[in-house]
Amino acid sequence: MVNLVSTGWESLPTQTVEQNRIIAAIDLGTNSLHMVVVQIDPTLPSFSIIAREKETVRLGDCELDTGNLKPEVMKRAIATLGRFQEIAKTLNVETIIAVATSAVREAPNGKDFLQRVEDELGLSVDLISGQEEARRIYLGVLSGMEFNKAPHIIIDIGGGSTELILGDSHEERTLTSTKVGAVRLTSELITTDPISNTEFQYLQAYARGMLERSVEEVQANLKFGELPRLVGTSGTIETLVMIHAREKLDYVPSTLNGYEVSLKDLREWVNRLRKMSNSERTAIPGMPEKRSEVILAGAVILQEAMNLLGVESVTVCERSLREGVIVDWMLTHGFIEDRLRYQSSVRQRSVLRIANKYNVNLEHSDRVAVFALSIFDQTKGTLHNWEAEERQLLWAAAILHNCGHYVSHSSHHKHSYYLIRNSELLGYNETETEIIANLARYHRKSAPKKKHENFRNLVSKKHRQVVNQLSAILRLAVALDRRQIGAIVRVQCESLPEGRKFHLRIFPSRADDDCALELWSLDYKKDIFEAEFGVKLIVTLELNATVFN
Repeated sequence: MVNLVSTGWESLPTQTVEQNRIIAAIDLGTNSLHMVVVQIDPTLPSFSIIAREKETVRLGDCELDTGNLKPEVMKRAIATLGRFQEIAKTLNVETIIAVATSAVREAPNGKDFLQRVEDELGLSVDLISGQEEARRIYLGVLSGMEFNKAPHIIIDIGGGSTELILGDSHEERTLTSTKVGAVRLTSELITTDPISNTEFQYLQAYARGMLERSVEEVQANLKFGELPRLVGTSGTIETLVMIHAREKLDYVPSTLNGYEVSLKDLREWVNRLRKMSNSERTAIPGMPEKRSEVILAGAVILQEAMNLLGVESVTVCERSLREGVIVDWMLTHGFIEDRLRYQSSVRQRSVLRIANKYNVNLEHSDRVAVFALSIFDQTKGTLHNWEAEERQLLWAAAILHNCGHYVSHSSHHKHSYYLIRNSELLGYNETETEIIANLARYHRKSAPKKKHENFRNLVSKKHRQVVNQLSAILRLAVALDRRQIGAIVRVQCESLPEGRKFHLRIFPSRADDDCALELWSLDYKKDIFEAEFGVKLIVTLELNATVFN
């Protein structure tokens, strides 16, 4: 197999006999109960999400005089947990890890409730501290987003608490948990509908005052000159992003990962939400019915946190506490050597997981990726000016270009587009996933055309140009391994001075191999490359060159 060290990625992992394992994580939150079911692939290490379940139970709706969890709410929660167990059983889950957070943590009868859960359902629930909750949120975000060794601030707005975390690829620097949450502030501070000016101003001031200490702790651990990105998780932030995207884009992205909202837009939404009654907020397209009651308080918490931190935008990550519970379990059970190794290649592991899922021939795809990136690197500054970001997208497309064979050999390039577009490619936002899918779509047959719906999904001229140019490079890379036996070991690109000629020298792995099929395939596929870059492609086979494989 060609070693991917030359491409800037780690070598592909070898398969082991250890079987994939299916586990579930349940989060008993203040507002909702959530369950995520995952399949762990120990060879990467990574996990795929099989199922998600959610029920709005409102554990945080406690008795006013005692602070105890209400009997009817506990009963509803236990029924929901029982339903989660049945779903987990049908999915062959071997282990359920359950954690309880703010509402149960603070209720005087919280531990009694957890004992009832164990007695009635046989389900053991860990009651975790605010700081431990923050640590696992950090792990969850690490599993789904590239940090690139840069500092990031994570904000998770729950029903009863808000976690602010500062971390990078190496470690969590600051873990804080503050008793401000969307449900808590709604129940304690909002009595008018729509909210009165007096209550709204107090809501803002209260949220800001409560968050100040956490923000100061985060800022104290920033090094001089660091400008961290703010990453937002939780249902409150996802809802705000969803309604923002629906209005701004006229559709809801298939993944919210990487979607960015500016502070300016958030302020506009806060001003709109404060003027609406609950029934009017419920009518907003994309607004979950039970979220409408608490969305204003959640939006104010986010706004005040951003004001205090001095950041102008927030980027969404769909992974959070539940996924962090899974990662923590994997760490304690020896599936992950360390967090740095786990996080350093979120994108790579995600691509390889999809490749394994659809039975991609990784040796062939690996060689195609090496050729594609070699041509990319050698032509940068002459035929194109794309950077490392586009290079990574090309690598992902090269690895996954043939995944459509899983559906059918016929028109498999179109199937590849569909499978990539509808897979959970962690670390990539929706636009990047769309580009990768389009690159794979155009590794053969027709060149990109505006009449193709998938190509029209790329609304930016720059993104269409990325697909036009990089798919042309990918076509040559695929042709270079036409027989899928590693007949070509490396390529050398040269721009010739006479006119717009481009010389591609190819070096065979065996001196007695004329590579006739590869040469034919290059000749067949070169037209689109020539048209895209405005060059005449000249290919020569270097039979007399000494090659070390």
